[in-house]
Amino acid sequence: MKTIKGTIINEILINKSRFITILENIDSNEDFKEKLNKYKNQYKGANHYCYAYIINSYTKCSDDGEPAKTAGIPILNILMANNLTNVLCLVIRYFGGIKLGTGGLIRAYSKSAKEALDKATIAYLVDGYDIEIEFDYDNIKTVDYLLKNIPITKEFENKITYKFKISKEEYQKIENKLTENVKINKKEAIHISV
Repeated sequence: MKTIKGTIINEILINKSRFITILENIDSNEDFKEKLNKYKNQYKGANHYCYAYIINSYTKCSDDGEPAKTAGIPILNILMANNLTNVLCLVIRYFGGIKLGTGGLIRAYSKSAKEALDKATIAYLVDGYDIEIEFDYDNIKTVDYLLKNIPITKEFENKITYKFKISKEEYQKIENKLTENVKINKKEAIHISV
């Protein structure tokens, strides 16, 4: 599975209409609703807020007032053709006064989504864990050695706390040595980007 890294915003003009495309990572319907509301507030007065999103195998799309199947489905088709998941593609249209027709709308929304996606950095998703470990200062060298190639959020108080994401495969390689030295709080089977 693949997803995108970060937020991508791209704008194109087609027959005086502005098409602003936003690609974002999402991981739940609530996350989708929050981001849709955020962009509706940021881009007030637009005529249409058309979108498609995929979360795992769940898909949803909307034409938001455009003729049926001229916006949401073309956007969704671009996401699906690229095997993406956990992605929202929102295309905001400010109508420029020239009607595009059904075929023109399908081409415009497809082009908007594709151009934004062409600017995206793709990340591959693997099954993994969201890990939080706590350990004493005298174990820091051992833990740092075991986790040397992994991005970590570190907190230093009475004990040291590390938070990181790791693939199942990588975790299996270090699990025994790590559990000898630390207290582990492991959340199962998330998708992490690599």
